[in-house]
Amino acid sequence: MIRLLVLATALFAGAAHAAGPAQMNLVYDLYRNGIKLGQVTDTFTRSGTRYTLTSETRATGPLKMLWPGNIRLESTGVVTPQGLRPLQFRHARSDAPHKLATARLDWKQRSITYEYKGATRRVDGLQPGAQDQLSQLYQFMFVPSLPGDYSVQVVSGRDLNDYHYVRSEGGAIQTPVGALATQRFQRITQKPDEKAITVWVAPARNNLPVQIRVSEDGVTVEQRLVRASVRG
Repeated sequence: MIRLLVLATALFAGAAHAAGPAQMNLVYDLYRNGIKLGQVTDTFTRSGTRYTLTSETRATGPLKMLWPGNIRLESTGVVTPQGLRPLQFRHARSDAPHKLATARLDWKQRSITYEYKGATRRVDGLQPGAQDQLSQLYQFMFVPSLPGDYSVQVVSGRDLNDYHYVRSEGGAIQTPVGALATQRFQRITQKPDEKAITVWVAPARNNLPVQIRVSEDGVTVEQRLVRASVRG
């Protein structure tokens, strides 16, 4: 799975000014087992308290056969004083439009409605602070503070998972604006076959994610920031 995950906390929309940027355009080089696979372009826009966050993954070169179409993730929701609060998540592939997966989050009912291949199902148990597969990554930039040890529900287009992360020093990583000191958030797994996830964020740049790594079934996919435009 190309897309990556992480982080928590969002409860309600309020009158107080929400932290975080108003607009972002970020480009990451994408690697599979150390070989460059393509690029990921993430775009965030905010209008008032509403936000739209998209991620486009395009494979290039000899490994393009692994992902012949573009992968598009979209998260829409509200920016609150506690961070991002997603209302809908969509996962689409340009080469397989029939596999469009949609998750709608109902915070009043604490439930999620999934739509996939014409079937609809509802899952109860949505917890305060839950994030979707895309918003979880940028939640780092919007929460009032970053806990050193935390758990979070992550909603994908087809299921709901619980994750537990711990924070440590991540060292300096080369970025488009030079070498930045980072903090590393790493998922604590309970089973050998669980997905291993690590995200490096730069506190000096409002906790911008600068590197992301996911390992599963002997495959490691990594994103490395190569271009960034952040405003507001």
